[in-house]
Amino acid sequence: MLKRLLPLALATFAVGTDAYVIAGLLPAIATDLQVSTPAAGQLVTVFALVLAVSAPVMGAITSGLDRRSALLIALSVFVIGNAITALGTSYQVVMIARVITAIGAGIINSVASSTAAAIVPPERRGRALAFVLGGLTLATALGLPLGTLIGRADWHITLWAVAGTGAAAALGIAFGLPKVTLPAASLSDRLRPLRQGRVLGLLAVTMLAFVGTYTLYTYIGPALRDATDGSESRLTVVLLAWGTGVLAGNIVVGRLVDRYDPAHILTAPLAVAAIALALTPVVTTNLAATLVWAAIWGMTLGVVVVPQQHRLITLSPAAAPVLLGLNSSAIYAGMALGGGLGGLAQEWMDITPEMLGLLAAGVTVLTLIHHLTAARHHPAAEPVPTLEKAEA
Repeated sequence: MLKRLLPLALATFAVGTDAYVIAGLLPAIATDLQVSTPAAGQLVTVFALVLAVSAPVMGAITSGLDRRSALLIALSVFVIGNAITALGTSYQVVMIARVITAIGAGIINSVASSTAAAIVPPERRGRALAFVLGGLTLATALGLPLGTLIGRADWHITLWAVAGTGAAAALGIAFGLPKVTLPAASLSDRLRPLRQGRVLGLLAVTMLAFVGTYTLYTYIGPALRDATDGSESRLTVVLLAWGTGVLAGNIVVGRLVDRYDPAHILTAPLAVAAIALALTPVVTTNLAATLVWAAIWGMTLGVVVVPQQHRLITLSPAAAPVLLGLNSSAIYAGMALGGGLGGLAQEWMDITPEMLGLLAAGVTVLTLIHHLTAARHHPAAEPVPTLEKAEA
């Protein structure tokens, strides 16, 4: 089973590294492309926004294919987009390349997750999801800081490394994953669950959690300038602490969701995240305190996605590809909105990067309130469109 899940995890690792690494490279990219840091930050926003919008469309287009073929097509576009990014010498070219990359990345996470859920017994679903999604979280623990470190010499090299990782994942899937056929779903099928309050409530929790995170995280380099003294090496260490926290949270939650109600698991991490973000201006004045803060904040984020995926699959296992695709869109919509909100707050409200933590904390408090309210108003699962049973 590990042989089948490993290339799926490598695919999510490639996407995760690509999505996260730009934040660590923003100062270098802004300087090289001769734009402001908030303008460079919009590379993150546009990537995430295009990914969120294109995911259901690409999912519908490829839904008639077996999951292996769908992943190979998506990874091919993803690799080509990153190669163009790495070759880019102007802001316009890099922006277009990020759009192409996002279109390819749009369905990778959801297809990998739904495939993993289809090839394991129900009682091991939480651990399988955590393992495959572990590629995404491992990207924050290793891919992001390593990419930032590599990019010290030339940020283009980091994008070549991401393209190479995507190509390696494609090879692993081509030779290590059997054909897995899941029910085909049209675009209207994929959007139909959005009419239901239970599904909308869950997706809103996912989206808002990432809005809060990316309001600060997109501009993490400038925000931690005092703690790191502008040193890219120190920033890499902080990012490693944050990513290690995300990975630890992901590992722990994989087992928890197989034993306890996923809805209950989310409450404490969201509360801790709000507190950690609110303390950003206070605790990020020296490196030691910042490392502890980053690890705690990262761990709270690492707990979010797997319970949300598990809750959506529980609503209707047969509709898992549709629901997980929507959840993936919610993640990247949150990233886009968070990056946009952080950029606008700096440009229009003259908020300094380190003070973005307070804005992020406010969004996270709203996430927690919505989570508690939605859980109370929708205690039972509502019907979700039923599709045919998956075949592996």
